[in-house]
Amino acid sequence: MNAQLPPALIDLLPADCRATAELLNRGCACISVDHESLRRELAASDRGAPVDEWLASRPHLFADSMVFVSEVHLERMARTIAAVERVVALPAYRQRVLAYAPAVAQHSPAAAGVFLGYDFHLGPQGPQLIEINSNAGGALLNSRLLRAQRACCVPVAQMMPPSVPLERCFLDMFRNEWRLAQPAAAAVRPLARVAIVDEAPAEQYLAPEFELFRQLFAANGIEALVADAAELSYDGERLRCRGEVVDLVYNRLTDFALAEPGNDSLLQAYLADAVVLTPHPRTHALYADKRNLLALGDQEWLQAIGVGDSDRELLASSIPRTEEVTPRNAESFWTSRRQWFFKPVAGFGSKAAYRGDKLTRRVFAELARGGYVAQAVVSPSERRLLIDGVEQDFKLDLRNYVYRGAVQLVSARLYRGQTTNFRTPGGGFAAVLAVPGQPGGAHRR
Repeated sequence: MNAQLPPALIDLLPADCRATAELLNRGCACISVDHESLRRELAASDRGAPVDEWLASRPHLFADSMVFVSEVHLERMARTIAAVERVVALPAYRQRVLAYAPAVAQHSPAAAGVFLGYDFHLGPQGPQLIEINSNAGGALLNSRLLRAQRACCVPVAQMMPPSVPLERCFLDMFRNEWRLAQPAAAAVRPLARVAIVDEAPAEQYLAPEFELFRQLFAANGIEALVADAAELSYDGERLRCRGEVVDLVYNRLTDFALAEPGNDSLLQAYLADAVVLTPHPRTHALYADKRNLLALGDQEWLQAIGVGDSDRELLASSIPRTEEVTPRNAESFWTSRRQWFFKPVAGFGSKAAYRGDKLTRRVFAELARGGYVAQAVVSPSERRLLIDGVEQDFKLDLRNYVYRGAVQLVSARLYRGQTTNFRTPGGGFAAVLAVPGQPGGAHRR
């Protein structure tokens, strides 16, 4: 790690935390990750965990450097999230978005849904909400990464956050889901067994996080199994995994409607409220369908359903223009394609998403059939890093991990190319450091 920031850079740090964060992202290329500390954090619950194997097979999972974000921007993201949550709670909003949701979303369990991911770009007008995900991965990995950060100089050291026991926060969230969805059972016994479920979980890129969650549950008296949905069975009363009764399923599937045949046992148990499923299809329908951004940006409609002026103004300035692509309007989108980013309505991550200026006629003809939204391009902010002795600019997005409206953790993803990809040397998850905004504050020498 570098011993200190260049003196000239320190002298230039302005009092405005937004400008300070931008300057640090351009000028502080220091390595902030203590790799030995990161290995210890990843192996904290199990010294036999194959940490070296995880990191060797996923060399771009973690970036070497932190990202600086102003407290002003962090606070604005939190206010935007709170405004979205207030709209989602309105009956008129739910009626609108559930009208185009899969039938399974009509089932309304009491569980709230863990790890909503509100993803933002930092555009010229401040944070822009580009999408919401209902099963956002990476929270536990990022909590360990955050604890492995080391300050490169005194000004950065003064901004380092206190150690926060995020694992306890995550555990409490799952226990609360159990209490919400199964109050009678929760009144007589605690959450006892969890299944962490994905399709072929061992083959997933974030498989190490599944194992970390298993270890976290086990260390706190909750038996946990990492399993494929095909390993689940339902006898009409109880959901089982490998013969063991399951209280709660931590759902990492990207079959958001549980429509695939291999997920039928889970679907039936979910509809019968025989298991707590979190997140669940209704969570996805209410938050993560990309068409919902049209509703959240429809100012006249929001006013008509009773959304207050301040929330409408905040959402209008924080959500990029989003429109549905249909065969009827497709040609106009093709003509103006460079202004748009095209996303599948039920997509996740960057799968099947396209930047308009990279689209071919053939691909556009496929998405023009329907099932896509077009979102006004918001260029992401950048982080300049030194990779193999060469300065390189990385794009970044910011993910807010949220439960019941409360932001638990903010992390960044660094990448090059069209979208986040975990394939960029030097890129990956990055810890976020809040830059204070008080004049003459910690960022001053």
